Amino acid sequence: MMRVVERLAAFAEGYRARPIDPQVLHYAKRAVIDWYAALYPGSVVTPATLLERAFAEEIGRDGDGNEGGNKARLADGRRANARAAALINGAAAHTVEVDDIYRDGIYHPGAPTIAAALAVAQAKGASGEQFVRAVIVGYEISTRIAAAMGRAHYKYWHNTGTIGCFGAASAAAEIIGLDRVRFAHALATVTTFAAGLQQAFRSDSMSKPMHAGRAAEAGVTAALAAARGVTGSLDIVEGEAGFGRAMGYADAGEGPDWERALATLGEDFHICRMTVKNHACCGHAFAAIDGALALKARMGVSAKEIARVRVGGYRATLEVAGIAEPATAAEARFSTPYLVATALTHGSVRLAAFEQPRLGNAETRSLMRRVELALDPAVDAAFPAQRSARVAIESRDGRRAEHFQPTRKGDPDMPLSDAELDAKYLELAAPVLGEEKARAQLARLWTLERQSRL
Repeated sequence: MMRVVERLAAFAEGYRARPIDPQVLHYAKRAVIDWYAALYPGSVVTPATLLERAFAEEIGRDGDGNEGGNKARLADGRRANARAAALINGAAAHTVEVDDIYRDGIYHPGAPTIAAALAVAQAKGASGEQFVRAVIVGYEISTRIAAAMGRAHYKYWHNTGTIGCFGAASAAAEIIGLDRVRFAHALATVTTFAAGLQQAFRSDSMSKPMHAGRAAEAGVTAALAAARGVTGSLDIVEGEAGFGRAMGYADAGEGPDWERALATLGEDFHICRMTVKNHACCGHAFAAIDGALALKARMGVSAKEIARVRVGGYRATLEVAGIAEPATAAEARFSTPYLVATALTHGSVRLAAFEQPRLGNAETRSLMRRVELALDPAVDAAFPAQRSARVAIESRDGRRAEHFQPTRKGDPDMPLSDAELDAKYLELAAPVLGEEKARAQLARLWTLERQSRL
């Protein structure tokens, strides 16, 4: 009987002989466009700017000092080796919290998977179609592992750092063209690299985006090593001391249901069901933001007229996005009270919400302290398949209304249209690239499968 990594490798090898379904292709291009939308604003702030300084020797030249040796590129076009590009671009794409989500796996697949795929594709001179195919393979393999690991894994681990290693390794292995044996060994090796602790973003730090960058780098490393014959333990995922049990199920009596996880691999493509973020912050606050804005409009109240806001959410909304008094932009992105208050005060949660003077806005801060968070058992029971919130607003003149927000704008059941995705991309990319260059890049991304080189 084939082990998990062997079955995943067999899928990847077999998929090469199949044409890409037009719908899958369309959603894969959406994922890439959304990744670039997240990359550009993240590339001009920390930690990406600091990583560029830390790894300056790996940017612009190869190990022998030759300018032409590095073929992967950073967001600004500078060349770097594949591992450095994957690390820096992966971190940049996760920094401002606008990258995609696979809801059922509590996982951001794009930041690590696409960073790794692009770095290796550029280094190897791959075509746009080869790149897109690698993205699809990385998403399909990693999202199934994410869904199988579930809430038990998410208790302590940051799935984008841990599960992201599988997406990155799969995408890199696909670009290289590893046969199923070496592909399986790439996955086996990267399993032991999986890391990323939630404690890293429950207070101010730069570690969270680094999880995505490190996962991308780890995936590239594992694939390149496997190409040269480096082997891993093929039962590392389902073994008694393997990934499944050690990183979530050690006390659960049994590990994840891998049969169920892999049952529809190659038939039901998860990349067609991504959440595209509509707010620049932690996704666990999205339903509360959407619900609060809907209720404010229904009641016809201004922020100044609101006496109290009560948010009933699922556990992660409280534990991951429940910072009560955020002092920095990083903390504010994980503060549902601040996020709801700034949405009610200013009408949206965009990048400006995390800049001065908005962070210290007196009206927002005052309202923030009147936002109460509580666990809603029914909402929590539906997580992660449903990301909902129950919001109540009480006005100063005594009016009170409640709203149940069943999903988030951007989720598969309330998706952003292609036009809305284009608008998101231009809003985030144009300030970095310039309007004309951003529009030209967007046009190229919508025709990726026809590009001979990236």
